[in-house]
Amino acid sequence: MRDNFTQLYVHFTWATWDRLPLITPDIQQLIYAAIIAECQKLGCTVIAVGGIEDHVHLLTGFPTTLAVFEIIKQVKGSSSHLITHEIKPGDFLKWQGSYGAFTVSRDGLDVVTKYIKNQAVHHKEKSMIPHWELTHKPLDNLNRP
Repeated sequence: MRDNFTQLYVHFTWATWDRLPLITPDIQQLIYAAIIAECQKLGCTVIAVGGIEDHVHLLTGFPTTLAVFEIIKQVKGSSSHLITHEIKPGDFLKWQGSYGAFTVSRDGLDVVTKYIKNQAVHHKEKSMIPHWELTHKPLDNLNRP
């Protein structure tokens, strides 16, 4: 093989400040559009983005030139800046400093994509996947078999 070949996918999840319901219907799609735009600017391929009023999920492919922390720093920063400085100046939209990041295999992309796109249903029916919803709890708090 002459050229490098990578298939790198990560599922991010992060929450609003204090899990406040800050992602209101009037700005939800604008936030998602800002996330997608920033990912594209970084050279990432967005596969899915979704969430509910207090958190966001993002599934993206990314190049080897980026570190996971760089992606999430840029995405969170640009999306909150857009809302608080351009869309609704003076309104409060702040993300928690923490985030979750999970690697995903190519074979797992469909499952994660469906999960992200159906966030409202999963939360309404309490059918969440617990470790994918952790945005502020350490992994050692998981109940493992």
